[in-house]
Amino acid sequence: MDYIDRIKLIKSEKKITNDALSEMTGIPLGTLSKILAGISDSPKLSNIVAICDALDTSLEYVVNGVPENTNNFTLDRGEMRLIENYRTLDSHGKELVTLVLDKEKERVLRAPYVDNSIEVKSGEAKILPAASVGLSAREVRQNRGFTKRALPLFDMPVSAGVGVFVDSPASDEIMIPDNERTSEADFALRISGNSMEPRYRDGDVLLVSNSDYVEVGELGIFILDGNGYFKIYGGDRLISMNKVYGDILLKDFENVSCVGKVIGKLKRK
Repeated sequence: MDYIDRIKLIKSEKKITNDALSEMTGIPLGTLSKILAGISDSPKLSNIVAICDALDTSLEYVVNGVPENTNNFTLDRGEMRLIENYRTLDSHGKELVTLVLDKEKERVLRAPYVDNSIEVKSGEAKILPAASVGLSAREVRQNRGFTKRALPLFDMPVSAGVGVFVDSPASDEIMIPDNERTSEADFALRISGNSMEPRYRDGDVLLVSNSDYVEVGELGIFILDGNGYFKIYGGDRLISMNKVYGDILLKDFENVSCVGKVIGKLKRK
């Protein structure tokens, strides 16, 4: 299944016609029909992004087939499987599972690794070796998912339409779940503005890994002549999800650099 098949599948599930999708995206019907028929060999990335937004799906899923994590990193695969199994139980089974979970939660909260396994120095989060808290490496792996780790949080916004300066020290620290999906995060960044709506809103906190390069179509943090932007990398340009904002052409700037790859965002409470 390629990206065209995935778009058609979502269209079918949502019962959206080509005419309706053309209206929702602003893409001319003729152009949209060519894209969906596979006649257009290299459709504009901005058109694919617009289609993803209209269908309320992720660019990563449409392009690469990677399912979207709708829980925004609050649940790993094992946790989601537990919830799916829980939903199949009758009332007695759910009551029994809840009782066991409550007892196990009390036990875990009393365990030494909860209080002592996190050490934060110089704005970096480090997990202490198992030996330092009296646990074997196997026990640490088994209990991973109950632990959290600290990340430096940069409070300077990076996503308004014109960009803003981001060269500032971390303003705070936040605790995030320590699991496979969040393991690549090196820092957190609170954005402002509406240029990446509807998927990313003003005040959202992004999880970012240190990186000086991202692939075309991926989300990154970029510095252009001293101003910071959270955008989709389009090769020769930066692209906003909000169609109100035009593309930012990189040739118009003297100094261009990528400083991070966005791997997700924290779920709003």
